[in-house]
Amino acid sequence: MYKGGYTGKILRINLTDQTVKEENLPFQMAKDFIGGAGFGIKYLFDEVPANADALGPDNKLIFAPGPFSGTSVPCASRMAVTAKSPLTGAVGMALSGGHFPVELKFAGYDVLIVEGQSKEPVYIWIKDGEVKFRSAKKLWGMKTTDTQQIIKNELNDQNVRIACIGPAGENKIKIASIINEWRAVGRKGLGAVMGSKNLKAIAVRGVEKIKIADRDKLKEARKVFTKAMKDSEILYPAFSKMGTPMVVDHTCHMGIFPTKNFSATGEYDPIEKIGTEVQVTRNVGKEYCYGCPVGCSQVKLAKTGEYAGTMTEGPEFETMYSFGGATGVENIDAIIAADRLADEMGFDTISSGVSIAFAMELYEKGILTKEDTGGVELTFGNDKAMMAILKQMSFREGLGGLLADGSKIAAEKIGKGSEKYAMHVKGLELPAYDVRGAKAHGLNFATSFTGADHCRGYAFQEIFGIPVPKEVDRFAVEGKGELTKWNQDIRTATTDAPTMCAFILDMAVVGIAAQNTADLMEAVTGISYTPDDILMVGERINNLARAFNVREGFTRADDTLPERLMNEPIPGGASKGHSISKEELKLMLDEYYTARGWDVETGSPMREKLKSLNLEYAADALNL
Repeated sequence: MYKGGYTGKILRINLTDQTVKEENLPFQMAKDFIGGAGFGIKYLFDEVPANADALGPDNKLIFAPGPFSGTSVPCASRMAVTAKSPLTGAVGMALSGGHFPVELKFAGYDVLIVEGQSKEPVYIWIKDGEVKFRSAKKLWGMKTTDTQQIIKNELNDQNVRIACIGPAGENKIKIASIINEWRAVGRKGLGAVMGSKNLKAIAVRGVEKIKIADRDKLKEARKVFTKAMKDSEILYPAFSKMGTPMVVDHTCHMGIFPTKNFSATGEYDPIEKIGTEVQVTRNVGKEYCYGCPVGCSQVKLAKTGEYAGTMTEGPEFETMYSFGGATGVENIDAIIAADRLADEMGFDTISSGVSIAFAMELYEKGILTKEDTGGVELTFGNDKAMMAILKQMSFREGLGGLLADGSKIAAEKIGKGSEKYAMHVKGLELPAYDVRGAKAHGLNFATSFTGADHCRGYAFQEIFGIPVPKEVDRFAVEGKGELTKWNQDIRTATTDAPTMCAFILDMAVVGIAAQNTADLMEAVTGISYTPDDILMVGERINNLARAFNVREGFTRADDTLPERLMNEPIPGGASKGHSISKEELKLMLDEYYTARGWDVETGSPMREKLKSLNLEYAADALNL
């Protein structure tokens, strides 16, 4: 039995009949899935029926921090939010930090499952085991910051932590996000799922202390962990001061910072306009997640023109790409303003920016006309055009309404050969890496259970040159299948499940990650793991997620990349001439499926593999 780390309680809230039920957290589930993404995907597979409407009452929204959340383990205020994605139809799982995750633990719960569908707009108020339903009619239509402040005022408690949606989620826009404080559950359209349930917000407050199984062991495990953080040449000296936007410079030098919808990578380089030297001139402070000594989130203030006075937490690296590199916008203050607008309206900055960049290319190629854009001159680099379309998206107005469900759906509606310019995998827009110059990273985009996701099996070996578990050539194909499996499993098990900030894995503890997670788990929960056990947890979660997708009709054919990345070489820079050809992708996929123990022809897990991971019931569900 677990002795700490977990509250031992699951809270189930049905919005249809406004009933509340507490359940015990089973020990075997805790041991096999740890928490966070593990719990979310377990409940998703077990409880959301096959072919459920992602925006219907049968879909469930599962909030799950991990056993480290709320303890003295640093950088552990994280949660996974999971549902069937309305954007992709696949597993929709995204992570967020801030203070909401630990507050949910302090309120008494390891998992919050929201099911059903309210007739009227509501918000949920959870305080120390007591749950109340409150009308959200007057909140409907509000931006996210206003929503949070009004709820705090109504509850007469400024320390309440809130996760909410903006107008984008209310309008069931398939790239809508969930916002908690200044952090975002950003991708896969989970805000639309929340909106489909007429749930405006969840407010939590708690005072429960998280038990620790062995404080002496925790002290020793933390020593190892914090020493690795202090010894990092990047974490405190650079990352703490500049945050993720510093990666703009790094990827530009590598020739893999995507520009102009991936058509001009390396050839057009915006580093002088939106690189670190410019970004730091807008920094006015920083934000810390609960229990984090690093404080990577930089607060920026726009200083010029019509955007002057706009402040935002970020923009992070991915947003510098989506509203900057991808669109060709060189105005740093416009990027700050776009980031703030997206957070206030509640939609994903990556998918929205990349979808606008897609439309810009169509406009420049004549596939979209001024009549289609409502008179907007939608050319690359036009920040005013970007902001105009962005404002339309939240309310499904004009061209923004067409782009509001992502580039894949927009291309299907537009036709005229536009599909070849839609940069997505499984319907999820590509993150900020031109993977023609980083092939394991590309294979991960192709095979990730959520689609092209910057938070899944990050190939830090290729991006940062970290030789763990071995040194690799980023342009090579051989060995990338095995490497991608390892990257996906280690990241899932050591960050997404316990839950832990993934930046710490990449920059500080990657060489000791599995052992350190095992030591921390034993100290915090009392459950013993070996490093191999930890990796198996990651493998188990990835296999169950794959089983869900197979059940939803996904096959090997969906593990692909946009046509441009396979047919057009990078036009300039340090990665000039490189692509991932269809033959190269085939070779990497064959190796990946073999390493996973999946059927090479279909990409489906085989019964023997699922059985070895204690997932035989999933094999039964798939009739394997």
